[in-house]
Amino acid sequence: MRRAEIVTAVLLGILSVYFMWKAGEPPAWDPEGVRFANIGVIEGEGPGSGFWPFWLSAVMLVCCIWIGVNWFRRTSPPSQSDEPFLDSYGWRLVAFVGGGLLGFLLLIHVLGFYGAIAVFLIYYLYFLGRHSIKQTLAISLGVPVVGFFFFDVAMRIVLPKGYLEPLFIPLYEIFL
Repeated sequence: MRRAEIVTAVLLGILSVYFMWKAGEPPAWDPEGVRFANIGVIEGEGPGSGFWPFWLSAVMLVCCIWIGVNWFRRTSPPSQSDEPFLDSYGWRLVAFVGGGLLGFLLLIHVLGFYGAIAVFLIYYLYFLGRHSIKQTLAISLGVPVVGFFFFDVAMRIVLPKGYLEPLFIPLYEIFL
């Protein structure tokens, strides 16, 4: 457990530094722009395009450093533990959830984002979570509908539709 805590903190710290670096890149429409110019508030516009990714990653880096300090001082329960990070049940659960996520990613190309998220939620809620079919269907169908109206209609961020795209054409005609 002790080793898993520091390895996770180091990996997430490296990832947060990478995200901070990527957030500082100038926007694609400004290839001659100055690196890290978009992480602050731009006068007359508001937060730059890298503001939220940069500062959220900076907070994540500070948290990783704090985890490392607690690990070094042995003040957190995981840093004092010699137990294994995952037992056989934990590894099996990681495989089921990881396999479900991999299936979700593969299904995006076939069913699109909204169809894939519905299938993943059915798998996760009904088969892994053992929730009732009524709850499973309500959430599995409600999340993609709310997601569609939020991303495609409200924010105008078009997500992949896959072979289900003909189902969305009437909605586009109504709302866009």
